[in-house]
Amino acid sequence: MSWRIRLLHAAPGRVRFQHPGVGEQTDIKRLEKALMTFEGVSFVRINPKSHSVVFMYENTSVAALRKALHVTDVDAFVQQPSPIHCAIGAHNETPSVKGLVRASTALVAERFVRNDRLKFFITGVATSPLLLPGTKTLLTQGLSSKVLEAMAVAVSLARKDYLAANSTNTMLELGEYIEESTVHKSDDLIKELAKPNIEETWIEVEKNGKKSQKLVKTASLKIGDIVIASAGETICVDGHVIYGEASINQASMTGEAQPVKKSRGDRVISGTVIEEGKVKIWAEQVGEDTATARIKEYIAHSLNEKSAIGLRASRLADKLVPITLGLAGLSYAISRDFQSVASVLQADYSCALKLATPVAFKTSIAQAGKDGVLIKGAKPIEALAQVDTFVFDKTGTLTYGELEVVHIESFDEAWSEDAILNLTASAEEHYFHPVAEAIVRAAKERGFVHMHHEEVDFIIAHGVKTIVNDKEVVIGSRHFLEDDEKIPFKQYQKKIDSFLKRGNSVLYVGYDGKLLGAIGMVDTLRHNAKAALARLKTLGVKELVILTGDIQTKADVLAKELGIDRVYANMLPTQKASIIKALQGEGKKVAFVGDGINDAPALMSANVGISMQKGADIAKATADIGLLKDDIGAVCEIKELANQTMERIHNNFSATVGINSMILLGATAGVLSPIATAILHNGTTIGLLLNSIKGLKPHQKKAKI
Repeated sequence: MSWRIRLLHAAPGRVRFQHPGVGEQTDIKRLEKALMTFEGVSFVRINPKSHSVVFMYENTSVAALRKALHVTDVDAFVQQPSPIHCAIGAHNETPSVKGLVRASTALVAERFVRNDRLKFFITGVATSPLLLPGTKTLLTQGLSSKVLEAMAVAVSLARKDYLAANSTNTMLELGEYIEESTVHKSDDLIKELAKPNIEETWIEVEKNGKKSQKLVKTASLKIGDIVIASAGETICVDGHVIYGEASINQASMTGEAQPVKKSRGDRVISGTVIEEGKVKIWAEQVGEDTATARIKEYIAHSLNEKSAIGLRASRLADKLVPITLGLAGLSYAISRDFQSVASVLQADYSCALKLATPVAFKTSIAQAGKDGVLIKGAKPIEALAQVDTFVFDKTGTLTYGELEVVHIESFDEAWSEDAILNLTASAEEHYFHPVAEAIVRAAKERGFVHMHHEEVDFIIAHGVKTIVNDKEVVIGSRHFLEDDEKIPFKQYQKKIDSFLKRGNSVLYVGYDGKLLGAIGMVDTLRHNAKAALARLKTLGVKELVILTGDIQTKADVLAKELGIDRVYANMLPTQKASIIKALQGEGKKVAFVGDGINDAPALMSANVGISMQKGADIAKATADIGLLKDDIGAVCEIKELANQTMERIHNNFSATVGINSMILLGATAGVLSPIATAILHNGTTIGLLLNSIKGLKPHQKKAKI
């Protein structure tokens, strides 16, 4: 929405604007935090009641700040209200049945009371939680669905039609309770899934001058504790390394595709994973102050995030309020009876329009969570339903990600297969990645004999180098050995070709300037990968793309087997994001599926990023959707869920407009009484609510994928 922003006051280094889009429904803290990112801004304060935004600044201009504020989507910072009733509680509180009990008790009691004053008192007390907020909203924000509901009850009270007033109030309270219960259950599940799985950690303790280790709950950590973290563990505090060194994967927090070496004096952050090594960390931030707490904060915000279609429904509902009031006036002009006015006011569009969309999203998010998929809010569902292109990383996504040594070729008679494997494993055992793990595992199975070597150098995306017996050992890709290290390959080309025809990943070993041998490895394709990709085509996906670091010929063989439409081979992790952007430049809506670690940049660049189960805790911060089970078939399930959710929302929308239009016409014509209108209107609203919370069922059984 384009807002007219007014300059209220300006002084050197300070300016105040009036922004009509900023109000009491705005999440002030989040918006202030976002506005602080404006260039030159040192302080921001927002007053929602006066719709004002105050900046303190330097090295920028009032015009620049006004322009930046104008292009800021303040709708994205609107806190989600309850879709049905306007007098609601926070969703993080347990839904209360008190309102429904109060309203229904008044509905029943009023029938047995004969005194009009007592009837008025009972009805007034029961409906006050609706009337008072409605009046406040009218005075502060103008016309809304809340105001219409309050007016409908107020007119019935003025006419002494207590049955109509109490019936309307009871229906609204029933609808609110159902909606609140649904949302509460959904939110609790999502927040639970969002928690980093770090419950315990080791700390160093000192007693009587002696140091020892103690396993403690992470919730009990305090600033100054010495936390001990080893390979395979997730760091649970923010702080500095005081002892040891480690290779740490920070992809979830920084987007870096490669692990980073950390040693004494280096800062580490929670939620990152130690791939190799062991460190002692002096805790500077613990608990809710850590980096992982930002993940939970993101999830909490996503629960209140409005989808684009949800915002359009809310705006349409607000625009239709004056039409309802106009029909109420027309009805009175025709009948000169306030009963028809009360009837019309009962039947506005707003409740049903604002109800169906968010509850349908919440229900789908909860259903996905129960099925092992974490969806961060409504927008990923809406975006996924529009996706027409799926891009897959290969290793760990379409394959299981566990390489296995299947063949070793020696190009020197003095070196046996086992000797070549031992040499390679001796250098690779210092690194934590699939190739190194496969080599070391194979060597141990054959009786690994370690070969003494000098320090190993790791060259990112190429391989490793070391010295054995005063001769240089080079291990890695053909490009690394042949182009960078100038080791000749030509005389072994026929043997190499036979490797490639088998579909093997090949690791080359050079020794003393010559090609010593080659090791063939395979990564097993997931058993249901082909069926899953075929299923995506039936769900409206037009193009399937694969990104892989494999050579082109090998990638083409895999693509043909899986029915892939487009192949990008020889990819580095940093190149994947540019491919995503190129596809988007062609007008495609792109979903990227990767493991959430080395694919972090691509996950963030796609319209929808979907991370596989591997490293699930840290992947939550990178992708829009996180698979919490190691099953590529879940991608089909979540795509189908998104399609069905949006179909249900559109059907609810059409039903809302059609049914409520008929009710409004009947009320305007005087055919429907206030009670009949209340029952029809609120019954329709509750019916749509029940339809929205109904579980979605896949058209195809999961077992077939």
